[in-house]
Amino acid sequence: MTTITVPIDESLNDFLETQVKIGNASSKADLVRTAIKRYKEDEFIRQINQARQEIKDGKGLVGDLDELAKGFE
Repeated sequence: MTTITVPIDESLNDFLETQVKIGNASSKADLVRTAIKRYKEDEFIRQINQARQEIKDGKGLVGDLDELAKGFE
């Protein structure tokens, strides 16, 4: 596991502390990890939706994925 240090303003720190106090997370670090995981999931869903729209717009790629990937090297 990697540790990072991220400066945050007082209002964000207060929010984290409140969430821990009311039991929404076991620690500030746990809450930040959960937020990052949620962001990652949201980004994945955004990319899927974008790909679906591109296919709907006729911009999708058709063919062998290995061959198509060669065009991006």
